[in-house]
Parts: sequence; C-alpha cells; structure tokens
Amino acid sequence: MYVELNLGDIVQMRKQHPCGSFEWEIVRLGTDIGMVCRGCQRRVLLPRGTFNKRLKKIVKKADAGSGSSALNREH
Repeated sequence: MYVELNLGDIVQMRKQHPCGSFEWEIVRLGTDIGMVCRGCQRRVLLPRGTFNKRLKKIVKKADAGSGSSALNREH
C-alpha cells in the first residue's frame, strides 16, 4: 500500500506509544520516515515498509500553502 505523505502531516498509528498518544507528526521523508510523538515529543525513525504496515490513518494533512498562486493569475 503506497501512502502519499507530506512533511507536517499528522498520522495515527495502530499501536499506542508508551506515553499514551496515538498521533505522530511527520518530520522526515525518504527511505525512512521520521516522526515526532505528539504526546511526549519523542523522535522515531521507521523504514517506509514498517511505517506503511503500522499506519492506521492520516488525521490531518499539512497545509499545502499557496503553491498554486501562479495558476490563479489573470492574463
């Protein structure tokens, strides 16, 4: 299963972190996925395959910003 992720996305994992939180913020993308626990700020690095197996859902997508402003210009 391929999941499209962006930096700053908030995800929910299947198992609870020892601090009690299920939610993580994505801080690094690549072969490994870097995450920060939203409860205790612990940083974790998981291989992408392991991350995809443990992911339950994407809680909140990161703001895309105004990257499409060039498309909205009037000529």
